[in-house]
Amino acid sequence: MNVFDEAMIFGIIAGLIAVIYSIAVTIWALKHDEGSEKMKQIAKAIQEGATAFLNRQYRTVAIVGIIIFALILIGGYWIPQFGILTASGFLLGAILSALAGYLGMFNAVRANIRTAQIAHKGVKPALKFAFKGGSVTGLMVLGLGVLGISVFMLIGHSVSGLDGVINSLIGFAFGCSLISVFARLGGGIYTKAADVGADLVGKVEAGIPEDDPRNPAVIADQVGDNVGDCAGMAADVFETFAVTIIASILLAYSAFRGHGYGETALMKAILYPLLLGGIAVFTSIAGVFFVSAPTKEKIMQGLYKGLFATGIISAVVYYFFTMRFMNGVGDHSAMDYYYSALVGLVLTGLIIVITDYFTSTSFSPVKSIAKASTTGHGTNIIAGLAVGQMSTALPVIAIAFGILLSYHFAGFYGVAVAASSMLSMAGMVIAVDSFGPITDNAGGIAEMSELPEDVRETTDALDAVGNTTKAVTKGYAIGSAALAAIVLFGEYSDLIKVGIPDISFSIAQPKVLIGLFLGAMLPYIFASLAMKSVGKAAGDIVVEVRRQFKEIPGIMEGTGKPEYGKCVDIVTKSSLREMILPAFIPIAGPIVFGLTMGPQVLGGILLGTIISGLFVAISMTSGGAAWDNAKKLIEKGFEYNGQTYRKGSEAHKAAVTGDTVGDPYKDTAGPAINPMIKVVNIFTILIIPIVLLLWS
Repeated sequence: MNVFDEAMIFGIIAGLIAVIYSIAVTIWALKHDEGSEKMKQIAKAIQEGATAFLNRQYRTVAIVGIIIFALILIGGYWIPQFGILTASGFLLGAILSALAGYLGMFNAVRANIRTAQIAHKGVKPALKFAFKGGSVTGLMVLGLGVLGISVFMLIGHSVSGLDGVINSLIGFAFGCSLISVFARLGGGIYTKAADVGADLVGKVEAGIPEDDPRNPAVIADQVGDNVGDCAGMAADVFETFAVTIIASILLAYSAFRGHGYGETALMKAILYPLLLGGIAVFTSIAGVFFVSAPTKEKIMQGLYKGLFATGIISAVVYYFFTMRFMNGVGDHSAMDYYYSALVGLVLTGLIIVITDYFTSTSFSPVKSIAKASTTGHGTNIIAGLAVGQMSTALPVIAIAFGILLSYHFAGFYGVAVAASSMLSMAGMVIAVDSFGPITDNAGGIAEMSELPEDVRETTDALDAVGNTTKAVTKGYAIGSAALAAIVLFGEYSDLIKVGIPDISFSIAQPKVLIGLFLGAMLPYIFASLAMKSVGKAAGDIVVEVRRQFKEIPGIMEGTGKPEYGKCVDIVTKSSLREMILPAFIPIAGPIVFGLTMGPQVLGGILLGTIISGLFVAISMTSGGAAWDNAKKLIEKGFEYNGQTYRKGSEAHKAAVTGDTVGDPYKDTAGPAINPMIKVVNIFTILIIPIVLLLWS
């Protein structure tokens, strides 16, 4: 058996183990008590709403997917890189990305009610259960990625050889990214439209708590957490993981093929990034058992134990594997490749710590927004914008040094290895992220079911940490996306030079400079359309909630029952309608400007999109999370200038306004820029044959 077949079998086994682990933990979780009949009714409404939304969303996206599948398939008659294998890769990538999102939602909506019930026993058991529930999504995402790529490469290699399967991998990546953009946008618009409706009318106008059963939008809000923060994030990070591995494989193929390194060295360079992901399945499962927190004050530290344990175990295992597998590959030593992988692990840790600093209630950025809230709505907005923009500096510096170091160790391939190593942490990072919406919904169910105060205190403590973990995951996903996109640009440059050997991407070339400006424009247009979409959908839900408060007698007294289903239906229709236009921006940009203005402009567009997209995404996600946690800080009781500010105070109302502005920042536009960047890059690589036909 050759090295390629051995690697594919290892990848399939690792992926299956991750899937088996996820199924086993799900079975274990479903055996736990669901609580009272009232809790079950609430949980059932959330489950039905989330399932209905995803089913309708995926039916909508399927239409787009079928059209693209047909175009790629038919294009094979004229363009050799297209055809049945690339079209099949697109279909498989799209299905797996959708499946990752669906399973993320399925798991979360069943873990939340059980977390609320287990919260009767205290913080430690509730944390353990909620995190294990999140680990199901994390390991499933990692496992599906490794399994899907391995199976596709094994079958593709047997059908059309190494050249054929490598060329068709871009179809797999495009399928992943396309679904991810729709999942992020649709879920993000849904959750924030419902959240804004619940906050503005329920909390501000009616003066009732966020999860009060009298609020007609409360079920829609709970559904949104699952379709946005669970399904959307699962599809997003699955796409990021798969695309990064594929980008690294493509780059390795270009860098090592035809340079006299030999067939074995070429194979090992291609397989190394995928095998890092396979190893990460085992290190992530090990890391799950390190998560624990004895008190409410140490929940975040308990989660970090698992993250950093996974990173340390990965660093040790990667060393021994790299020394053996990559010895004698190319012009660099095995140690150089290991150092590049180590850069990716360290960069993950740095971005997590930096994001935590800017979004946690324990540090000065969030406290500064809380202080600004004491003087009004306007000063809260100013402070939140300032924190968001300042939060871009340290992650970008860390990414810059990561690129510099990994390139120093092993050239552009070293950057690809660092990106792959960084994404190998995806399983644990998603586990930490899924913990957030699980505990958020657990708190909502506890509030609506009128569980004892000590239970609500436990779920509130878990939820407060969960808000930070969601921000950390978004920072991680965006940072890794930047590395992956840079690797994809390197691949674009190499492929274009095959057809146009003397082409230059120097900014001294006017067309490259034009492309930089046009590319930098795209994330702003995309974010603007996403924000407007949230505003339109939120407007629909605000009108409906106000109508119900006005027309249904007895809601505020608790004698009248709100029409929860109408709010769910309205926000579902609105979000699916509004996601379409922004989702086509990353495809329209390369077509409108690239095909008409040439490959140099197209190359500039790729770079411009990466640079501006990184800054816009980080500022939105970190700034939005800081706004949200400033509100939570005041709700817990915030002391400033000898006065304590709490729920219902003017400072709290200002903080709610800031949170309302920050919600579409951190949960819709900001995180959706991550897949948007990669769709621009992947779609551009996909249409390179057409570009060369027009311009070579």
